[in-house]
Amino acid sequence: MSRSLIPIAVGASLFAGAVNADVPSVVADITPIHSLVAQVMQGVGEPSLIVAPGASAHEYSLRPSEASALQDADVVFWVGPELTPWLEDAVATLAGDASVIGLFDLETTTVLPVRENALFEAHDHDHGAGHAEAADHEVHDGHDHASHDDDHAAQDQHGSEHVHAEETKTQDHDDRAHSGHDEEDHAGHEHAGNDPHAWLSPKNGAVWLTAIADALASADPDNAAAYHANAAAARDELTLLSAEINMVLDPVRGRNFVVFHDAYQYFEAAFDFPASGAISVSDASDPSPARISEIQDHIADRNISCVLSEPQFDPGIVSAVVDGSGAQTGVLDPLGADLEPGPEFYRLFLRRLATSLADCL
Repeated sequence: MSRSLIPIAVGASLFAGAVNADVPSVVADITPIHSLVAQVMQGVGEPSLIVAPGASAHEYSLRPSEASALQDADVVFWVGPELTPWLEDAVATLAGDASVIGLFDLETTTVLPVRENALFEAHDHDHGAGHAEAADHEVHDGHDHASHDDDHAAQDQHGSEHVHAEETKTQDHDDRAHSGHDEEDHAGHEHAGNDPHAWLSPKNGAVWLTAIADALASADPDNAAAYHANAAAARDELTLLSAEINMVLDPVRGRNFVVFHDAYQYFEAAFDFPASGAISVSDASDPSPARISEIQDHIADRNISCVLSEPQFDPGIVSAVVDGSGAQTGVLDPLGADLEPGPEFYRLFLRRLATSLADCL
């Protein structure tokens, strides 16, 4: 058995006798959230997944089995309407009696604003890191700070971090309320508001593990001890993984890269590994010729080492961008489309993002 499986397996076995036959029916929206929930439920039950692996989270049509899972749900975990606006009505209609937890809107969630420009200048990183440095610096230094907030996020909920998160969240909601839509928007994916790809921060993953355990314990008190033990073990694993990711990235730290779609800034902030720009501001439309030209000039001017595509998009766009530049190309996937959903998914997913970046650079 691998080291990464031992803590959770032990935690689950300790409470195997407490498993109740009436385990809640639990649903999660996307594979990273499903994985976090599956880790907390190990040894007790298994959650259902709404958005099939490889499908766009922003635009999706429910299959009958997925609609049925929502209809039977006692607890629903989702990022929120910022990521899946189409799911809001479905949850309200089909899972009206369920406990619904929007993880993006938790006060303890680190939230970053969307970056509108093709190029991410230094001041843009500083603006985004204002939230991330306070909440995510423990990930970068590799020390066991994550376990410090692991005692059911007591300090996050009642201490200074909670105050910071509450002030941040208030400002974020004000920004969201007054934001407009970019020309490259698609329905519900606000590019003038907040970036919904918050699962790419291990800090948010740790906070969400606590929130998931608390919600499940409330819905299923008989298995509360198992949920909390599993969440604690999973948080410890994230602390170890964060140190490992920093070791992977350290040899190429400081080199410049461009991503296809601006979906990775939570990962960038967590590991102090900023991208230089994005080919496309939206994942629903191709970049304009003017934007491609701007990125091409940036690659030449800034000695960009790597330009990253995504498996869901035409690789020809990246080929056109790097033509004649000498920059390497690689692939990043913000949803881990080809990984098997389940408890191990989240850690494998974050680890692969790091290795893909390092290999390209």
